[in-house]
Amino acid sequence: QVQLVESGGGLVQAGGSLRLSCAASGRTFSRYAMGWFRQAPGKERELVAGITCSGAYTNYADSVKGRFTISRDNAKSTVYLQMNSLKPEDTAVYYCAAALTCNIYPTTYNFWGQGTQVTVSS
Repeated sequence: QVQLVESGGGLVQAGGSLRLSCAASGRTFSRYAMGWFRQAPGKERELVAGITCSGAYTNYADSVKGRFTISRDNAKSTVYLQMNSLKPEDTAVYYCAAALTCNIYPTTYNFWGQGTQVTVSS
């Protein structure tokens, strides 16, 4: 079992930046691929970014490419999502998740955080 706790959400104006963090406890963090997801009201949850166990490979949703950066620090058991040039359509609850694989495209994410709200005002 691994526990995930997100932080760093908040209210920001369009064009601004936020950095989300997700701290993990439990089993060895470096054995999990990690992902950031988001869910806006009335919409399905979507994968925003993913990263492999070592951090060597990342992937992004087309809507955030060039604006968001996922990274991880295995020594600190933490994954980050740097969000720049934020838009009102980025408003959502953001969740981090861990997958019991090192693949860049996990078929299943096994553990989830509680989420953190990001609100971007126009």
